[in-house]
Amino acid sequence: MSKKKILIVEDEESLLKLESILLTSKGFEVRGVANGRAAITGLQDDMPDLVLLDIMLPEMDGFEVCRHIKQNPLTRHIPVIMLTAKKTREDMERGREVGADCYITKPFKSAMVIETIQRYLAK
Repeated sequence: MSKKKILIVEDEESLLKLESILLTSKGFEVRGVANGRAAITGLQDDMPDLVLLDIMLPEMDGFEVCRHIKQNPLTRHIPVIMLTAKKTREDMERGREVGADCYITKPFKSAMVIETIQRYLAK
């Protein structure tokens, strides 16, 4: 069985490294990008099984990236988990509006993120 591919979209280098180490240690194939435009390009280059997406990103924010993923017939099936410091009710509602499958706020518990990823990949 091949490893599940996860695209991490995170502009904070230390968090990108942390998330990458966490996911690779659990057997996932991980690719990380630091901005929204690179995320869109990454989808075209190598289709992931799931996207772990920050909201506050340079060039294109996570809401716009998620909207792009969910409006494209070739990528709309990919689960998008928003992993962000934005915690307001309005932010969470906007995440749902653009099609995010799940919304997790930082700081996060590693076990919960892994459990959530596994749940969406099992669907």
